[in-house]
Amino acid sequence: MKFYIRYEAMQWGILFLGLFIFSSTMGCSSDQYNRQATGHNLQVQSPKRILFDSDTNNEIDDQHALACLLFNQDIFDIEGITVNSTKEPSVDLDYAEAERILKLSKSYSEIPLHKGADGTFNEIRGQIDQPGFEGSEAVNFIIEQSMAAEEELILLAVGKLTNIALALEKEPAIASKARLVWLGSNYPEPGEHNQNADTTAMNYLLNSDLPFDMVTVRYGKPSGTDAVKVTKAQILQRMPGKGPHISEPVEGRHGGLFNNFGDYSVNLFENYQMDGDPPSRPLFDMAAVAIVKNPEWAESKQIPGPVYIEGEWVERPENQRMITIWENFHIYSIMHDFFQTMENPQME
Repeated sequence: MKFYIRYEAMQWGILFLGLFIFSSTMGCSSDQYNRQATGHNLQVQSPKRILFDSDTNNEIDDQHALACLLFNQDIFDIEGITVNSTKEPSVDLDYAEAERILKLSKSYSEIPLHKGADGTFNEIRGQIDQPGFEGSEAVNFIIEQSMAAEEELILLAVGKLTNIALALEKEPAIASKARLVWLGSNYPEPGEHNQNADTTAMNYLLNSDLPFDMVTVRYGKPSGTDAVKVTKAQILQRMPGKGPHISEPVEGRHGGLFNNFGDYSVNLFENYQMDGDPPSRPLFDMAAVAIVKNPEWAESKQIPGPVYIEGEWVERPENQRMITIWENFHIYSIMHDFFQTMENPQME
């Protein structure tokens, strides 16, 4: 443990030194740097309307993304949570994990939670005119919230895109009321878990009018959210006891009872196999929350919308439909803000 802590300190020291030199070179004052690193450079504005769509029980980053969202309620007006399943035997497990995080974050009674699809878009789309079709609870909620106000609704999706595609198929008018921000894809390379879980939904949305932001994963590459890693030692050192404490403990996914998210975070990391020296794990989904909170924490560019055919991306340079690609994430700023958020959650 001491080795990991020393190694962690050395990593953070190198990152901070590099950023300090960079900011000095660019003529950026220390005050400006601090505002960027902590998110305090955000303009005072109304909270962003957001709906979180997640395969919550898949791995361990969805839980941290949801907690980060719930602990930033001065920034986000959270309309609700919808869940889907990307590899579990049933979406019921994703629902249970989301419910667990809501309870640990003292938000269960305030924020709606709705169950979505197990199957894929092509498997379900022919049923959407029938009452009680698979995923209807989440799909109808997405439509209702998209149409409920004049302000744009951000659909922050960090799993497969089935629920979002079904909602657009059932009510095309949401394309002018919402914006999709999706954590997924190794674009321009093939593969990635969220993408492969339902490529039919992704292609449908790429060919639609719904504004589409792709927050890239890019396994093994420094330019995607795969680079936004946290070490097991960091979690074990910094997360115990973090977040609001609840009076009635919640049973964890791996057993045990927990009365705050920080202790549950430690348990998730203790029960997850990690690689690397020291062992570390990307917080893909949390990085997507971060760039919605502060778009300065990544680089973005617009491209003509591509399409995914037979396991390969096909570029369409003549396509008038543009999408936004997010890449080159500011790792230090994102992780620093994450731990600051865990230390000082804003619940209203």
